[in-house]
Amino acid sequence: MATLRIPTPLRAYTGGNNEIAVQGSTVGEALDDLVTLYPSLRPHLYNGEGKLRPFVNLFLGEENVKDLQGMATPVSQNDRLLLIPSIAGG
Repeated sequence: MATLRIPTPLRAYTGGNNEIAVQGSTVGEALDDLVTLYPSLRPHLYNGEGKLRPFVNLFLGEENVKDLQGMATPVSQNDRLLLIPSIAGG
């Protein structure tokens, strides 16, 4: 079971939890497990086509999964995933 860290703006959708234990052997499976546990997160992470929104960044340790194998990046039991939505301002 990997651990997925939830950023403050999204904790309202996880009952205030800042870390969630998720099942899956890949980043994609771990995220699927997350939105199964907390369905109200889905529209904040995925677009209408079921693809991860472009402003959502996922890190496995220090590495952005986009620089690894994307959603197919393998995760193991003690891995920590960090979910970071980009924030625009001006």
